[in-house]
Amino acid sequence: MSAIDTAEAAFVHPTALLYGRITLGPDVSLFPYVVMRSEAYEIRIGARTNIQDFVMIHIGSTTPTIVGEDCSITHRVTLHGCTIGNRCLIGIGSTIMDGAVIGDNSIVAEHSLVRAGQEFPPNSVIAGSPARLIRERDCSEGNLMNARMYQAIARGYAEGRERL
Repeated sequence: MSAIDTAEAAFVHPTALLYGRITLGPDVSLFPYVVMRSEAYEIRIGARTNIQDFVMIHIGSTTPTIVGEDCSITHRVTLHGCTIGNRCLIGIGSTIMDGAVIGDNSIVAEHSLVRAGQEFPPNSVIAGSPARLIRERDCSEGNLMNARMYQAIARGYAEGRERL
C-alpha cells in the first residue's frame, strides 16, 4: 500500500484499500471496503466528502478521478477517470466512466451508467443506463444535508460510537 496521508480525514475504515497517488481533503470519510487505486494519474477527494461501502475508484486511461467537496458517493458506486463537481450525490450502484463530468449540485440516480465522455451541467438530475439529463434543479441543499449527516456518522465512528 502506498504512503497516503489520511491525517485530515474524519474516518478511514480499516478495510479501505488505497494504492497510488491519492489526496483526501479535510473531513473525508471512507467507509467499509472502499478501494481506490491510481497508477498513472491521481485520485483527489474534496473536503467533507463521504465515500460509502464497496465504492471502487480508479483512474481512466487518460484521466484522473476528481471528486469535489461535500459529495456523497453512495454504496457500490464505480468512479473511473471522471470528474464530480461539488455537492453532488451519486446514487447506489451507479458507474461513471472515463472523461465524464458531473456538474456541481447534481444527482445521479441509482444504477445509472454515465458513459465515457458524457458531460452534464451544474444542477442536473441524471438517470438511466445510458444516463441522460432528466431535469435541471439545484440539488445543493439536499445533497449538502446528506453529506453533513455522513460527516456526523463518520465522526461518531472515529470516536468509537456506532450510533448517532
